[in-house]
Amino acid sequence: MEKKAPYHESQPLTSKKGDCKEGDDCAENGHLLKDTKPTLCLAEDPHKVQPNQGDKGATSQISNGYSVAQSPSPGDGVEASFAVPRAPTMANTVSPTWGVEVRQHPRELDERETWGKKMDFLLSVIGYAVDLGNVWRFPYICYQNGGGAFLIPYTIMAVFGGIPLFYMELALGQYHRNGCISVWRKICPIFKGIGYAICIIAFYIASYYNTIMAWAMYYLISSFTEELPWTSCTNPWNTESCTNYFSNQTIAWTKNSTSPAEEFYTRHILQVHRAKGLDDLGGISWQLTLCLLFIFTIVYFSIWKGVKTSGKVVWVTATFPYAVLFILLIRGATLPGAWRGVVYYLKPEWHKLLTTEVWVDAAAQIFFSLGPGFGVLLAFASYNKFHNNCYQDALVTSAVNCMTSFVSGFVIFTVLGYMAEMRHEEVSEVAKDAGPSLLFITYAEAIANMPASTFFAIIFFLMLITLGLDSTFAGLEGVITAVLDEFPHVWGKRRELFVLCFIMICFLGALSTLTFGGAYVVKLFEEYATGPAVLIVVFLESIAVAWFYGVAQFCSDVKEMIGFSPGWYWKVCWIAISPLFLLFIIISFMSSPVELRLFDYTYPYWTMVLGYCIGFSSFICVPAYMVYRLATTPGTLKERILKSITPETATEIPLGDIRMNAV
Repeated sequence: MEKKAPYHESQPLTSKKGDCKEGDDCAENGHLLKDTKPTLCLAEDPHKVQPNQGDKGATSQISNGYSVAQSPSPGDGVEASFAVPRAPTMANTVSPTWGVEVRQHPRELDERETWGKKMDFLLSVIGYAVDLGNVWRFPYICYQNGGGAFLIPYTIMAVFGGIPLFYMELALGQYHRNGCISVWRKICPIFKGIGYAICIIAFYIASYYNTIMAWAMYYLISSFTEELPWTSCTNPWNTESCTNYFSNQTIAWTKNSTSPAEEFYTRHILQVHRAKGLDDLGGISWQLTLCLLFIFTIVYFSIWKGVKTSGKVVWVTATFPYAVLFILLIRGATLPGAWRGVVYYLKPEWHKLLTTEVWVDAAAQIFFSLGPGFGVLLAFASYNKFHNNCYQDALVTSAVNCMTSFVSGFVIFTVLGYMAEMRHEEVSEVAKDAGPSLLFITYAEAIANMPASTFFAIIFFLMLITLGLDSTFAGLEGVITAVLDEFPHVWGKRRELFVLCFIMICFLGALSTLTFGGAYVVKLFEEYATGPAVLIVVFLESIAVAWFYGVAQFCSDVKEMIGFSPGWYWKVCWIAISPLFLLFIIISFMSSPVELRLFDYTYPYWTMVLGYCIGFSSFICVPAYMVYRLATTPGTLKERILKSITPETATEIPLGDIRMNAV
């Protein structure tokens, strides 16, 4: 059982709500309600012994920025009142005479659930950041954009763009202790639509991302045989083009040849030959439906009780992939031709650094890999202890994520070199498949022709499922925390019911991806429906925090938590570099939309319009809420704007984490 601090977070303070005067910091239910104005005031406790004239100047500083007024009698009642220094910012210079309503949700004032252990939080964040994209997207983008030379723009974009945004979200969530909707009441209320947009984006992601895990589940079930079914061409789903060159070296591989693994994936798992395209998706695969239902069942019983439960599950789902990656790396390094793949993976092509596409790909990869802007980091960090070192957490988890991507490249390309050796082709021809096809066709085929193929297939697809589960836990928790914090009267005591309803809605939303043309839907959602919307949302988030809430105030908040203020490097990144980093990606995405193609199907133009419309359906929450906010706020237009950018709710500081200096 975890040890409790002498002053627990829920320890009550003997002050009455009626004693809190305007302009004061109020103590309620064991929390300090932090004033939103720059005025420096002291909150007094009714049981406090007042110091005499000679003691008025006797104060001692607490490391988190609070002052403690010392009393001559240390044993008499509560002997400290707290002053909260507030740096004046654009958002908190509004006159208090406007009567901005300060509301506290009951959920905020109750003891907030916290992680059972620090490692539960770290593993959850690592499991969220390290997902299926680390295994297939980074290796593919790396070799496509100059091999080893790509690591230069990737590192630069991580240092000046991805990691500062990652750190910013962890700090925001830990300080304000709210999900992605209600947190804006404490930062800049007019941007509250960002939270609603994030929830809609998370629903779209849950509707297609889990389908990929359903494919992996189908593979896993099919792997429990003596001979893997994608090894031979004698199955009912095979065609005349099927070429099993592994078992018969006399068979030549041609451009018209298809491997047994490719036909197993396209014709047996996906059954895309039974769909004409997005305008005719065909029926629903009952096998994939059952697999997805099983996946969502696992997800529900992992997160229904909160982070206390999911924090224990990630000890398996977040660590198991690393054990499998290590095994596959050793096995891949011993295969014939493995060196060819490694050379192709890392061989630098310096001239590609002069092209804009490489830098865009590097920026997009690090952003979508670390995952700021999805509400997950806010939610996870909100369950931390107030004085947790989120700065250290940001650096550690970011480094682990980037290193995992790099090592995954060796796992993939040693096998691709082996495939090229067997086919007597160049590695570039073998590695032309991108996305899930790289895992479900190319890598699956290599595994099928290794010794102990059944064992390697089972652990490989288990790894894919656990990688996906971590990200699903995180994505859904971001929405669940946001809704429970925003609507505590409705769902505060009904978490299990809300989680069940939300997962059922996600399952119904995923039905289109379970059709015979479901792979086309997954590709459309991934490229158009979520990517651009997330980029715009997190761009607005960075602007709201840096320019409206204020970097000075944000750094002061961080200092209260961890004892030191972020340096000039972080401030410059938050104010200018990170927003420009996001704007650069957004403009690049919009100026040159990707022409989608999957297998033999080229997406028609109307599908691109449809994809952007789906993405806009989430982003529309931001301007819609701004209009609603301004329309419902009393006063002149100037007063409405100033009220809308002023924090309307005080931030509560848990007393249990404040170390008071004894006299």
